[in-house]
Formats: sequence, structure tokens, C-alpha cells
Amino acid sequence: MKTRIGIYGYGNLGKGVEKAVQKNPDTTLVGIFTRRAPERVVSPFGTKVYAADRAEQFIGEIDVMILCGGSATDLMEQTPAVIKSFNVVDSFDTHARIPQHFADVDKAGKEAGHLGVISCGWDPGMFSLMRVYGSSILPDGQDYTFWGKGVSQGHSDAIRRIEGVLDARQYTIPVPAALEAVRAGKNPALTTREKHTRECFVVLKEGADAARIEKEIKEMPNYFSDYDTTVHFISKEELARDHAGLPHGGFVFRSGETSDGTRHMIEYSLKLDSNPEFTGSVLVAVARATAHLAAKGETGCKTILDIPPACLSALSGEELRSHML
Repeated sequence: MKTRIGIYGYGNLGKGVEKAVQKNPDTTLVGIFTRRAPERVVSPFGTKVYAADRAEQFIGEIDVMILCGGSATDLMEQTPAVIKSFNVVDSFDTHARIPQHFADVDKAGKEAGHLGVISCGWDPGMFSLMRVYGSSILPDGQDYTFWGKGVSQGHSDAIRRIEGVLDARQYTIPVPAALEAVRAGKNPALTTREKHTRECFVVLKEGADAARIEKEIKEMPNYFSDYDTTVHFISKEELARDHAGLPHGGFVFRSGETSDGTRHMIEYSLKLDSNPEFTGSVLVAVARATAHLAAKGETGCKTILDIPPACLSALSGEELRSHML
């Protein structure tokens, strides 16, 4: 039986989820739910598009609703609200606010009898798993995570929410010296500011106050205030010409010892042509697991750390043991 999926929000991430469903024959897409006028949203795959406020009409027809809104302002409200009607998956990525988001979704899910899995993508998500695996195997050690160089969807979205901003792209860039020191096994003590810089390319609406917007970006908590941030104001033509792609990636390291002088380095990396398409692929795999666990009666909230790896796969247990183990 196919996992029936709904997409709630149809920006870059929603489009990535739609493409991922095409690659997973055990899933099917029931519809796209948007806050925009549905008649103005056209799916390249012919998926039916509905107004977001019509979602409740599909209770019983959707196994998992994948929420594709932004972390800055959407998901903290949307996920606890939508889980009242559906099992849900989201990619909430504001690390500092995950505990509160988890608590809100867990409460709403248990009250409604539905299951939600939050903060699924590549970080938080795949990188989270690698950090847990690394620290479990090498308890005497140090974790390091680097992102980029690449476009952060969440940070770009946060900039676009600022009054006066027409469009924006934000690049997260590892500091080369810090990355080299970690890879060399030096175990440096690094502050947030010493590990990454952030570079923003912003298109202003006509008459917008550039100085105010630059100040708001650089002082934004949880996004930019802890980093050295550079802001460039450019035209929409320049943004379209030079920043149309959405690449990203990064590294997770675990450096540790198993006995005095016996050192080990675990390195996991991702190199992504499209951040939203890869994130969408993670969300679809997690949706498969969510449907499986919900069918067993699980409710409340989970993260990817709570999902058995076998539940993410479309392969049977026998196939996994034969080909993956």
C-alpha cells in the first residue's frame, strides 16, 4: 500500500518534496495545499492544488502531511495546528528552539492521536544522526559541524521576512583555517564566530531603508547575531543571474581516542546540487517511517533520532538484511 502524502506550502522545499515523491514508487501525492490562490499555482507533475484552509476536507485521505513552511515564522505555529488533523513531518531548523517546538507538537499530537516527526532534513536530520553515532562510538572525543559553502533556505527565508526585502540569498561559509585544523586532528576550541561566516545578497523593495535592513539582518538572534555577516545589496537581475542555484552541503567530524595515543577521525560529508530537493527527499523517507509508526499506534512527537533506520527504507527487512547489512 502506498503512503499517501500531502504537501503543505509550495515554495522551493514543497517543490523538492514533489520531485522526491516521483522517485519513490511506494508513495503517492494527494495534493498541494497553499496559502496562495490555488489557480495561480501550477504543478509540473499535474498535482492537484488546493487552498490551505481546505486541508481538513482530506482527513482520512492523507497518511502524512509534509509541512514545507519556513522555520522563522511558519512552522512553530503550523505544525502544532496541522497535527490536530494529520500525521505530520516538518524540517524545523532553528536549533535553539527545537526543544520548545518538540514540546508543543508532542502535546498537540498526543491530544489528537496523531504522530509528528520534526526537524528532518540534513541538519537537523542526517547530520544529527552522524553526531549521535560518532559520540556513541568515540565517547572520549570532540564533535565539529561545518555547513557550506551553500545557500541556507532557512536563513534566506528569514531575511525575506524583513520589511522592505524583495528577495534574498544567504550563503553559509566555513572558515578555512578552522576546517583544516579539525581535519588535521588538532581538536581546536572554536567559537561559533570562528567556524563560519555568513554572506547575504539582498534585493530591496523600492524606497526601502538599506541601513535599517542591514542592521536587522546582522542583529537577528538565532540566525546572524553570532556570526561575522556581510550584506550586499544587488538588483533582482543580478540575483537571478548569479544566485539562482540552491547548492549546499557540509561536514560532520568526530575526533576521539579509544586508548592513550590511539586516535580516530570520523568524517561525514554532503555535497548537494539542490538543498531543497535533498531536504525534500529526506522528508519523504521520514514520511514513510511516520506512516509506519502511526499505523502501530504511536502518537505525539519524535525526531529522526527516534526513527529506526529500517522504517526509513522502502525495502523489506529481508531485502535490507540481504543487501544493506
